[in-house]
Amino acid sequence: MKEEIKQYIFENFEFLPPELLVFFISALPILELRGGIPVAHQLGLSYWEALFYGIGGNLLPIIPILVFFRPISKWMLRFNLYKRFYDWLYNRTIKKSDNVERFGAIGLILFTAVPLPTTGAYSACLAAILFFIPIRFAFFAICSGVIIAGVSIASVMYAVF
Repeated sequence: MKEEIKQYIFENFEFLPPELLVFFISALPILELRGGIPVAHQLGLSYWEALFYGIGGNLLPIIPILVFFRPISKWMLRFNLYKRFYDWLYNRTIKKSDNVERFGAIGLILFTAVPLPTTGAYSACLAAILFFIPIRFAFFAICSGVIIAGVSIASVMYAVF
């Protein structure tokens, strides 16, 4: 599914400059920089450009999610459809976030840095919210994890391929 999404975006947003396309893909949930950096490599961007635009795009949604998710969710929980989505999201995040619960903000770094499916900035933001990690600690931990993940993905992409 992730590959299909990436292909769809790649085909329908080809009018964007490569840098903006990588930034946009890296800001999307599911794909994040795990999708943006490989696209940067395909488009011929340098290692440093891939890192800059990939990490920049992935960092973009962190503060809005950390600040606005709880109040918006609280209001939207009165709608049954959103309640079902929230319950699904909550259960999925709890299953994947053992380290966050155990280690707090340090666990967020590990949770975000490991470039596996369903771990990344979006999921880490939700884990931080669910475990009541203060925004300032969560922000710096998630940013650190995004940078580690970006460097590891870009290093593999540009060294191997």
